[in-house]
Amino acid sequence: MNKKLFSLVTVSVSLLSMLLLSACNDVSTPLKPPTYKTTIKEDETRMSAFKAQFPLEYASYQKNNESEVMTDYKGSIAYHKNDNVNPLPEGFKKAQPYLKNLWLGYPFSFEYNEARGHTYAVEDFVNIDRINRYGDGKGQLPTTCWNCKTPKMMTWYKEFGDKLWSMDPNLFRTKDKIDAMDETINCANCHNPANMELRLYSEPLKDWLKRSGKDWATLSRNEKRSLMCAQCHSEYYFQHADNGPAAKPVFPWDDGFDPEDMYRYYSGHGKKDAAGKPGPFVDFVHAVSKAPIIKMQHPEYEMFQDSPHGAAGVSCADCHMQYQREDGKKVSSHWMTSPMKDKEMRACRQCHADKSADYLRERVLYDQKRSFDQLLKAEAASVKAHEAVRLAAAYNGERAPDYDALLAQAREMIRKGQLYWDYVSAENSVGFHNPVKALDTLMLSVESSNSAVELASAATNFAIAKDLVGDIEKIVPPILKHSRKLMQSPEHLLTHPWLQMLKPLPASDQVWDGQTRLSAAPAK
Repeated sequence: MNKKLFSLVTVSVSLLSMLLLSACNDVSTPLKPPTYKTTIKEDETRMSAFKAQFPLEYASYQKNNESEVMTDYKGSIAYHKNDNVNPLPEGFKKAQPYLKNLWLGYPFSFEYNEARGHTYAVEDFVNIDRINRYGDGKGQLPTTCWNCKTPKMMTWYKEFGDKLWSMDPNLFRTKDKIDAMDETINCANCHNPANMELRLYSEPLKDWLKRSGKDWATLSRNEKRSLMCAQCHSEYYFQHADNGPAAKPVFPWDDGFDPEDMYRYYSGHGKKDAAGKPGPFVDFVHAVSKAPIIKMQHPEYEMFQDSPHGAAGVSCADCHMQYQREDGKKVSSHWMTSPMKDKEMRACRQCHADKSADYLRERVLYDQKRSFDQLLKAEAASVKAHEAVRLAAAYNGERAPDYDALLAQAREMIRKGQLYWDYVSAENSVGFHNPVKALDTLMLSVESSNSAVELASAATNFAIAKDLVGDIEKIVPPILKHSRKLMQSPEHLLTHPWLQMLKPLPASDQVWDGQTRLSAAPAK
């Protein structure tokens, strides 16, 4: 090869390499954000205040109002997630029928719906049956539940401090306290209104950054863009009063982000014993098995952060708030939604330009189907484990010498299996954010639940084994209907063997309808 040709080839290869490297690094390349000096007050919490100065972003944000678009496994219709019998909008064919069974004895068993857009966060919150609306009108849950519904949490926290978390959530639900549509999740949750820089409003995330030695000011812009979503799209728990401010939300990430790490973390951080050592943290004790259960909360950030996309430096916003051209300007869409709602799959094709929209859609559905099918198997295995312990606890025949120890181990395996199942169940991508982790976690869930069944059977010298053979839906039917109002009826509690483990709630009238109190509050 002559020198001129060799030189030309070398230059061409070098240029091609640079282009390829540039393309691969495009997602993680630091971008200098635009700077603003707005006329909006720094403590502003109303969405409407941003409309005049950011009309394009405001217009795209309003698309979150849509409440009728479904994908194959998810959507924005607030259907009951356990109802696979009734059609939309009440139920959905790809529902999880055992949700009420697995949360029996906890407010999640009353109502658990598919989430709508961010604009409905407050409206749906004040209408959910988990927050008590009967009797004396007290919510029976802490104000912590408001934490991911509105930027007004910053105002309230400034006023009340850590006392806020354990206050009655119904103190803040009236129209004079909050505008449901204007002070729902909005710009102020992520931006400083005065200059539009990304900022944290979440106290638990601030706490975690401090505990882990991270400085918000030194994080990369892409890290910040994902942490904006992690403020809410994460697992958290209500701190026990023995360990700090009661009911303060805490992110259990000190040991890591995987479900195994969280299971280990939750072995402590609960009520302290006489020696001052924290015992296991417990969200609720299951009504049927008496197992101490952890209820997981939408761990999207934890599932995503070590996925192929997360490891490549992709941020949540790259996919869920894609860049677009509006009036000749490049803006980030503030319609926070699934790329699957776009027929052209444009969010995915920003990077996967060599793939067709049909191919990408089928790739997502392939991963989601595998995860969802396994999710239902893990769910059924968990139900079987609860039933095994129920039968073993009621067994009066000849028991194994170590009966009590075996039942204690069985309950611990139920706790572990249900935590692993719920890590995937509560996460909102149906496994797509991290397909390998989702399937591995569900496998561990099934193994733990099966171990619980074996331990409970062994406690009875396997006398109950015959009662657990066959279709679990016939042995333990799914509880399709259950609510606070129904639980006031002793007759309702006779309709299912598991419901008979509950005590009826006192008969009482409804006190709240959304943000309106139907009767006067009792005199203090």
